[in-house]
Amino acid sequence: MTPTDGCPIAFEPLPGRTVERSAEYEALLRDLLHLLGAQPPVSEQQDVRNRRNWCHRARRTAGAAIAARVGHASDGPVPEEWFTPLIRAAVHEPDPSFVRDLIGPAVAAYGRRRVRLALLDYIETGIAADAAGAARAWYWTLVPLRYHVSLHTPTPESVAEQKKYHDLDRRYDEAGLRRFVTDEDLDVRRCLLPGLLLRADAYPADMHTLVTHAIEIARTSEDEYLRHRVEIQIC
Repeated sequence: MTPTDGCPIAFEPLPGRTVERSAEYEALLRDLLHLLGAQPPVSEQQDVRNRRNWCHRARRTAGAAIAARVGHASDGPVPEEWFTPLIRAAVHEPDPSFVRDLIGPAVAAYGRRRVRLALLDYIETGIAADAAGAARAWYWTLVPLRYHVSLHTPTPESVAEQKKYHDLDRRYDEAGLRRFVTDEDLDVRRCLLPGLLLRADAYPADMHTLVTHAIEIARTSEDEYLRHRVEIQIC
């Protein structure tokens, strides 16, 4: 970590999960593939590495099967019964990058708003491990801004698309802040912190003290990742 004017400039990677749920995740993927009518990958020797590789292939297979159904509108709408198992599997995916393989097809199949509402429910009321998983998945539901060629200003169309979800963005900000402050689970705090707005003016007046509290929690934590990350976000 190299500081500039007292601010760290290098992001540390999000640490691994604090709760082991690989067996449950594997079972969810198997059930999802069966529901989709997709052929599961061949199981290899059941050591840790091979089981992880199986999950990688199963996740991609599931995502591809859903994307294929979306791409064939003549087959009818994507079945309703796929939604909950798909989101459940996404929340269990331990890697914040790989979860894109499930969230992207979910957004394409069921709409950005519905997927975001499901993740918000986990963050607001789910157990700690599920809330952390939902926070990891949330990033892939954001509306990407598109920019004019050779310009640094986003296109009006992409700005308008982003504004359509302003209500959910606000709900996520407030729910994430409350959960960070009240839930002492380390994984929850690690996964929520990168997405938190740590400015009082981003929240209603009655939540301003929570921002101060959140910063204090991160700065005084025994966890190095929280202490490092918060300094980047408040610089």
